Amino acid sequence: MSTFSIFLVLIVIVAFLLIVVIMVQNPKGGGLSSSFGGGGTQQLGGVKKTTDFLDKSTWTLATILLVLILISNVAINRGVQSVDSKALDTDTTAQPLEQTSPVQQPLPNTTNSEPTTTPSN
Repeated sequence: MSTFSIFLVLIVIVAFLLIVVIMVQNPKGGGLSSSFGGGGTQQLGGVKKTTDFLDKSTWTLATILLVLILISNVAINRGVQSVDSKALDTDTTAQPLEQTSPVQQPLPNTTNSEPTTTPSN
């Protein structure tokens, strides 16, 4: 398995986790903590800190995703072909090009209106 494939699998996993964490959050501030009663004075296993955990995990996963994407760019297998420009190569520009004139072909006679026939055997 290539390095790029490993990065690709990690990117997919982190992206899935990021989607799950974002979907769990409630945009009005309730979210997962309000479903367990964290909005009032009742606490159930530290659920009041759920919004802080979801915020931190969102930023952490987003940062990890960005870093994985940037690092995976280095791991892309670009092949063995060179992508250098031929215009910048000094060996080809030093040799003058031979100038040749195009060969003039005679134009067909279009003024002759007689049909040409071939003898049949």
